[in-house]
Amino acid sequence: MPDPQKTFMLSAGGTGGHLFPAEALATALLKRGHKVVIVTDKRGHAFKSLGDNVPVHCVRAATLKPGILSKITAVFNMGMGILQGLCLVLKYRPHVTVGFGGYPSFPAVFAAQILGRKTLLHEQNAVLGKANAVLLRLATAVGASAEKTISLEKNPKVTITGNPVRAPIIALRDQPYPAHNGETVILITGGSQGANILSDVIPAATNLLPPEIRAKIRLMHQARAETLDAVEKTYAQNGTKADVAPFFPDMAKRLAATHVFIGRSGASTVTEMAVVGRPAIFIPLPGHADQQQLHNTKTLVEAGGAWVVQQADFTPEYLAQKIREFVENPAILADAAQKAHGCGRPDATAYLADLAEKTAG
Repeated sequence: MPDPQKTFMLSAGGTGGHLFPAEALATALLKRGHKVVIVTDKRGHAFKSLGDNVPVHCVRAATLKPGILSKITAVFNMGMGILQGLCLVLKYRPHVTVGFGGYPSFPAVFAAQILGRKTLLHEQNAVLGKANAVLLRLATAVGASAEKTISLEKNPKVTITGNPVRAPIIALRDQPYPAHNGETVILITGGSQGANILSDVIPAATNLLPPEIRAKIRLMHQARAETLDAVEKTYAQNGTKADVAPFFPDMAKRLAATHVFIGRSGASTVTEMAVVGRPAIFIPLPGHADQQQLHNTKTLVEAGGAWVVQQADFTPEYLAQKIREFVENPAILADAAQKAHGCGRPDATAYLADLAEKTAG
C-alpha cells in the first residue's frame, strides 16, 4: 500500500551534478503520489520538465569570493535567501526538505533546520561538500552516492543510496555496448562549466594520429562557444569526422552510440558512465583542495572501467597514444565497458525516494 501523500521540498541549483539527481528524485516522488516543491537558483531551468503542477521558486544564494565587497555581497544574498527559504517552508510545511549540496541548496535546507523541520541531505560526490558539511549536524538523514564518502565514514545518519540518474540514461543500461564496425565513436564533454583544455588537447591529438587511424574515429565534441570555430577548423583541416556543438540536447542518444567518453569527472558524469557501461578517460578538475573529482573516479578506475589522468599530464601525445590503442585493439574498450557497467547503481533514484519517505515518517 503506497504511503499517503506527503510534501517534499527539494533544494538544488547550480551545476547539472546537483540539478539532475534532484530532477530524478522529484520525478520518482511524483510517481509515488507525493507533492513536490522545488527551491533553486536562476540556473534551475532543468525543473521545467516536471510540469506546471510543481511549484518552482528561485531564492538568492552566493558563495564567498575574494575581496571585502564580494564577501559582504555574498553574506547579504545568502541572508536574503534564508529569509526566502523561511517563508517557503512556512508556506508549504514540507514533511522533509531535501538538499543536494552546493551553495544554492543551502538557504532552504538551513531555513527548515531553523524551524525544527526534518531535512535530508544527498551527497553526490565521494567527498562531502562544504554546504552539506555545514548542514550535517542538524540533518535528519543523509544519502550518499559512494560507499566511502570522505567525512561521512561511520556516520550513523548515512544510507548508501547511489546517485540518481535521469530516466533517459537509465533506459540505456540494458542496451548492449555498440559494435565498432570499423569506427570508434568518442564523446567529449567538459561538464556544465565547460573545459577549454579539451578543446586545446583533443584537436591537437588528432593531428598526431596517422591518417589510417584518424579515418577510423568519429568525435562528438561538446565545446565551449568561444572555442567552437578553432575546434571545427582543426578537424576539418585534418579530416577528422566530428560533430561539434556547444550543447548536446540528445545526450542519451549520443551515449548509446559512444565507445569511449573523454571529459571531467563530476559526480553525475561518473555515475552515468557506470550506469550505461561506457569506458572513460577522466580529467579531474584541478584546483579543488579536496580533489573531489579525482575521488569520484576511484571506484570506476579500480574496477578497470576507466582511466584517470591529471590535467597537467593530459597532453596531445598522451591522448593520441590512447586513441591509437583503442582503435587498434577495440577489445580494450569492450572489456572496460563491461567493468564500468558492473559499477552502475541503476536503482539509486528508488533508494533515495525510499529514504525520503522513511525520513518523512
